[in-house]
Amino acid sequence: MDEKTEELRDIFMDVTDEEAVTERQEESRGSLTDERDAGERIGAIVAQMRERYDFDTELTDDELVGVVEGFYTGASDSEIADDLDVSRRDVFRARLDLHLVRERDTDAPFELAEFRELLSEETPTKEVAAHFDVSPSTVRRYRRVVAARNEARQVSDRFRSEFEDALVDADLAEQFTSDMKDDGLDEATDGMETNVSF
Repeated sequence: MDEKTEELRDIFMDVTDEEAVTERQEESRGSLTDERDAGERIGAIVAQMRERYDFDTELTDDELVGVVEGFYTGASDSEIADDLDVSRRDVFRARLDLHLVRERDTDAPFELAEFRELLSEETPTKEVAAHFDVSPSTVRRYRRVVAARNEARQVSDRFRSEFEDALVDADLAEQFTSDMKDDGLDEATDGMETNVSF
């Protein structure tokens, strides 16, 4: 330690009445690879949505987290249902409650714009079914899809974005820690001879 550094150290100790110049480092909280973090974040978003909307699903919040994770891994409703040991219908309804509409959900056997118009006029299900020559269950299915899309649009797909952020952050954390393991030294030391004698 040079003279100048010693002087500064003495001044610091006089001014602060501290015995040590360096601060103790705190232990880091959590781990980058803590998989529960993403699940907890998704669970919090699900709880927020449940408070805001009337959910049609009877699945628990934990099961809904499973629906979200399954949806984003590309699993079908049947696969998610098998994983959760629930019906495919339960998964479909849960997805829509969570604003997770698949592109194929909007492949209706009729013109959706006209369908929306009839819904806005509060046309009874049986009349809509007769108008399009489909079953009432088909009308109920697409009514749910339209309602989910409307809810999502009203909040600019906010909840879906939050789900994606939680999952992307978890993936980045996992990627970061796996990259840290591969530190590039293998390449740098490739072909080097080590002659170590003890």
